[in-house]
Amino acid sequence: MTKEEIREILRMPEKQFREEILPAAREVYREKDNTLYGMALLGYSNICRNQCLYCGMRAGQKITRFRLSVEDILDSARIARESGFSRIFLISGEDPGYGYEHLLKAVEGIHGLGFQEISLACGEFDADQYDELKAAGATEYVIKYEMGQKEVFDRLNPSTNFEKRMKAIENVKKSGLNLASGNIVDYPGQTEDMLLEDIALMQELDISWAPIVPYMPAKGTPLAMGADGVPAKPGERLKILKEIAIMRILMPEIRITAQQPGDDLSKGLATEEGNLDALMAGGNILFCDLLPVAQAKNFHVVDNRELKGIEHFKKMAELSGMKLSL
Repeated sequence: MTKEEIREILRMPEKQFREEILPAAREVYREKDNTLYGMALLGYSNICRNQCLYCGMRAGQKITRFRLSVEDILDSARIARESGFSRIFLISGEDPGYGYEHLLKAVEGIHGLGFQEISLACGEFDADQYDELKAAGATEYVIKYEMGQKEVFDRLNPSTNFEKRMKAIENVKKSGLNLASGNIVDYPGQTEDMLLEDIALMQELDISWAPIVPYMPAKGTPLAMGADGVPAKPGERLKILKEIAIMRILMPEIRITAQQPGDDLSKGLATEEGNLDALMAGGNILFCDLLPVAQAKNFHVVDNRELKGIEHFKKMAELSGMKLSL
C-alpha cells in the first residue's frame, strides 16, 4: 500500500472499514498461517528507574514494588512448560538493582526447560549484552520505539532519548535476536502524519512482532493528567484495529498483539469483544499471565491490565476460526 492508501484507511468510516479492509486483512493471515499463538508472560520486576510520562510503573508512582528471584522465575517457567507452553515472554521495568547476571542466569535456566521461544523486554542494554542473551537462549527482544518522532519521544521519555533507543534497536538486530518493536496508538498529541511515520518505521525495521497498543491512561502519570488539567482520553479502539489490519496487509508473516481492550477499559485486556476484534483484524498473539493476582495488579504499565489463561485462548480460537498453538 502507498502512504496515501494507508491514510485513506485511517480516515475510513467504521462501517466501510469493517466491510472492506478488516476481512481483507483477515484473509491475508488465513492464507498465510491462521494460527492463534498463546504465550506465557511473566513480569519479573516492576521496579523502574525511568520517568516515562505515560507509564504506570514509572519511578515515583505509588505502587507496591516487587522483584522476583531467579528461582521464582524458573518455578513459574516450569509451571508454564508443564501447562504446555513453549513460548515465554519475560518483561520488567528498567530495574538497575536486578543485576544483569541474574537475568542471564534466568534465560539460561528457561532455555534448559525446553522452551522454543524466549522473548525479553527489559530495557536498553549494551551491544555485547544482547549477544550474551542470545547465546544464553533468548530468541527475541522487545524494545519499542513507542513514537517515531525524536522530539516527541524525548519529551515523553525524559530518562533516555531517541538516539539511544534506536541504537539499542540496531544492536538487537546486530545480535541476531528477532526484533519486536512498535508504537503507542492515539496518545495525546499524536497526529495522523505521526501515525503514518510509525507504521513506516515498523516496516523499515523489519520486525518479527508488532506489540502495538492503544494509549491507555495510567492514573497518576503526567500524560494522563493532561497539560490543561483535563484527563486524557484513551486511544480510539477503531484506530488500533485499523493499524492491526494495515500491518497485517503490509507484513503478512509477523506476529501482532491481539491483547487489545474492548469498549469498557475497566474490564482489562482480555475481553472477548476486544480480543476477537483484534484477531479478526489480523492479530494473532495472546498472553497468559504467570504472576499471582496480587503481584499482577502491581505490574501496572496501564490500568486494569487483566489477562486470562488457556481456556480463554481456546474460546478465542474457536470464535475466530483459528488453530491454537501454545
